[in-house]
Amino acid sequence: MPAKKELAVAALRHGTVIDHIPASALFSAVHLLGLESMSQSVTVGNNLPSGRLGSKGIIKVADTTFDPDTLNRIAIIAPTAVVNVIEDYEVVSKQEVVLPEEVVDLVKCTNPKCVTCHEPMRSRFTVVSREPVILKCRYCEHEYTGKGITLK
Repeated sequence: MPAKKELAVAALRHGTVIDHIPASALFSAVHLLGLESMSQSVTVGNNLPSGRLGSKGIIKVADTTFDPDTLNRIAIIAPTAVVNVIEDYEVVSKQEVVLPEEVVDLVKCTNPKCVTCHEPMRSRFTVVSREPVILKCRYCEHEYTGKGITLK
């Protein structure tokens, strides 16, 4: 009997598959989407082989579609992610996440002198670069990239 080369995961009838997430960002993406508290079936795969990334993560959520703003939040930590919407076991749409021009209330400014650290206000970051992701606080102008970006 030949050795199995892949682990079979049940096909998704309806839902969303988020693919090409860098393995190091997978659990941050799970948290950003609030999947820990979902009642729907969620499949998370990490450190899977990827020709494009070396290793990747993937998230499958049954019977759920996410609005574009929610999905685009993933672009902060996983700009390579691709979103597939599944209906009747078929991919009906496939799109890359897009980092918006401004990121509001998703990232924390860690500059202790920033007004957002002392006042009850929403953080606002301008996207300076998409690859690599560089965000600039609109209040104190500190820039953050990669692991320096702290999600709220």
